[in-house]
Amino acid sequence: MNSIFDTIRSMRFRRGPKRMLGGIAGGISSIFHVDVWLVRSLILVSFLLPFVGWVLYVVVWMITPWRDNSIPLERLFGGNH
Repeated sequence: MNSIFDTIRSMRFRRGPKRMLGGIAGGISSIFHVDVWLVRSLILVSFLLPFVGWVLYVVVWMITPWRDNSIPLERLFGGNH
């Protein structure tokens, strides 16, 4: 299981420094070099879609590393990183 989390950590996607809630929009905006408010708006629009927006956001939130490389899903499983 650790290899999965190590693979996730090896990707350059992290929660963004311009966080409001989970930091997902900030991370996406820093990767693609777009305004964080544009990404937040697109995420809010995706929440209007049944099932997709909320579920996808929660999944991404659970597997996206914080700036210190800790992953919420790994902590849930008792990981010590």
